[in-house]
Amino acid sequence: MIEEIKQQFIEYIMLQVYDDQYIDRQEEKSILEEGIKKGFTVTEGMAIIKQLATNKDLVIEREVEEQVKDVVEQFALNDGVVDKKEFSQALLLFKKACKGRVPEIELKRRLKKIILYNEWKVKEGGLFGSKWFSEIELQN
Repeated sequence: MIEEIKQQFIEYIMLQVYDDQYIDRQEEKSILEEGIKKGFTVTEGMAIIKQLATNKDLVIEREVEEQVKDVVEQFALNDGVVDKKEFSQALLLFKKACKGRVPEIELKRRLKKIILYNEWKVKEGGLFGSKWFSEIELQN
């Protein structure tokens, strides 16, 4: 019986990601709520989601953002700032990890939010006075 409930939950997850193979934060919450209704704990639900993501090559937005945050943190700790080249490298990693399912402008916004939230310094300016970071608008 438990295996049958687990299989129903897996089918529910697959239905949620059917069109894009991507689990955003809202979908993740919805999936976990369904798991709770079926008798799973949040931890058990996350374990099933992660296992399914690994087996079916699904993207979990929260995990991708954590990976990118860790990379940017290393850039920031390296010399105290994140420069344009490091930002571009992190953006490329972000895009690759999301498998192209999130528009680049949205990834730039999310990356900027991660940097601002963690209060990391950014190096702008230089010879030609580029304001590459400031130019990224946070509103949609």
